[in-house]
Amino acid sequence: MDTTLVVDEPLLECRGIDVAYGPVQVLFGVDLTVERGEIVALLGTNGAGKSTLLKAISGLVTPKAGTVRFNGDEVGGLPANKTAELGMLQMPGGRGVFPQLSVQENLRLSCWMFRDDRERTASKVDEILDLFPRLKERLKQTAGDMSGGEQQMLTLGMALVNDPELLMIDELSLGLAPTIVGDLINVVHDINDRGVTVIVVEQSINVALNLANRAVFMEKGEFRFTGPTRDLLERPDILRSVFIAGASASDAGRTDEVDVVVAAEPEVARIAPPADSEIVLSCNDVVKRFGGIRAVDGPTIELRAGEILGLIGQNGAGKTTLFDCISGYHQIDSGRIVLEGLDITDWPPHERAQARLGRSFQEAMLYPSLTVGETIATALERHLDNKDIFAAMLAAPASYESELRVWRRVNELVEIMGLGPFRDKLVGELSTGSRRIVELACLLAQEPSVLLLDEPSGGVAQKETEALGPLLLRVQEASSCSIMIIEHDMPLMTSICDRLYCLELGAVIAEGTPADVLEDPRVVESYLGESDAAINRSGAAAPQQSTAGGTSAEPPADALSAVGAAPLRQRSRPLRAE
Repeated sequence: MDTTLVVDEPLLECRGIDVAYGPVQVLFGVDLTVERGEIVALLGTNGAGKSTLLKAISGLVTPKAGTVRFNGDEVGGLPANKTAELGMLQMPGGRGVFPQLSVQENLRLSCWMFRDDRERTASKVDEILDLFPRLKERLKQTAGDMSGGEQQMLTLGMALVNDPELLMIDELSLGLAPTIVGDLINVVHDINDRGVTVIVVEQSINVALNLANRAVFMEKGEFRFTGPTRDLLERPDILRSVFIAGASASDAGRTDEVDVVVAAEPEVARIAPPADSEIVLSCNDVVKRFGGIRAVDGPTIELRAGEILGLIGQNGAGKTTLFDCISGYHQIDSGRIVLEGLDITDWPPHERAQARLGRSFQEAMLYPSLTVGETIATALERHLDNKDIFAAMLAAPASYESELRVWRRVNELVEIMGLGPFRDKLVGELSTGSRRIVELACLLAQEPSVLLLDEPSGGVAQKETEALGPLLLRVQEASSCSIMIIEHDMPLMTSICDRLYCLELGAVIAEGTPADVLEDPRVVESYLGESDAAINRSGAAAPQQSTAGGTSAEPPADALSAVGAAPLRQRSRPLRAE
């Protein structure tokens, strides 16, 4: 009788969970029940408390109030190593690897719960390498030198080696190519079929539709919806862009509220720059090696004035490494890099920045302890006419007037990017989507002629991503710069890019218009794959793939239909807040 009761009760039961970071409360009385064998998708706006809830369950943070029961036992307040031994394992979001250790060392280290069993350790490592062949190719490589997507694969592998009963995944598709995301959806279903219960935090609702049958939607530390994932599509009051769309809104229509519901006006065609426009950036036969690996293998890429150029490719294809070479963080082994007619191949990063080359990173490189206004002012530091510390201390006229000009420019950028409600907030308190806007404002402060954007939608909720395209077009118009962008969200890329380059193993395998590149058989095979949900991460909802008790859909007839036939070269008029 007792055994039956244990089997029938939920695997995980959370009641009244409150979590605060210092004076800031993040979770407010959260209740969550997860049945054995479920896959639950945890969705919500950036900063809603999704990751914090996982940390409270796994013991990485201690709740102020509430209870957490696992397998009928109270586990609230236990440290993370104890909950892991009970079978509750969490895959952290972002970079969850030891960057100075090799792939093999990371995997062996993650087998700490059975570290004295060498045979089991070796067997588990081999299982993960079979699951992720890319990691087998990088076995001896330092984890910190791999792409963000490869590090995400390794992070998941490090969680799987311990045979979890409850696996909590924080942002499954973060930084991963569509074909890898499609494979991971199948991996999650496979481990679920083996009896593992899964909670997954996911930014893409389309991916969640194919991954889980039940969804929980969070906003501002509370649950707004719980039920079948498909039912979310009938809740436009929940599935909205919280901030980025507001930042894209016209100044005349803005409100001072953070949560701005924006209605887009009819789209008009964006006029692509002429094919014979001036080349502002060229990479000619660039080669970069790491030991015996040619991370960048001689691509020739040209960016023209006023153009938005997309760079796509498998994780580890060399995209971010190429950006590092262009911006001077890596010295290339051969080839030339030319910026507006100047050979910058041997220039250090700061000189390239002074030559008006702007660069963003996969994670926003900002100052968490400064306010938004102070962060933008810091980005304008090199534009100060007078930098003498004693003149500033004495408020000399030259220094004072120089600082006034900087703050006037800060005010302009805050207004352009819709950051007024956040101006005096600390950057560290902002959500991922809001930090992306601050990062773009800092880049605009540099008045770049060429802008390199590395996965701007990474870690941003789906509805935020859908509003990111018009915002990037607005940034391009405001600065008159040329943009080269790395991104795995195909609807976003097809909606803003004039041309695409696809890389594989550091070399170009396709180039041309988005339609031509996405229909290239080599691109479909090596990068896109056949998972509609993985390709179509934003935009119209993708059909559900076959799941236990779910529906199934035929593979898309071609790659363009897989991205929902997103309109090519569409520019939105300024959005207006209702």
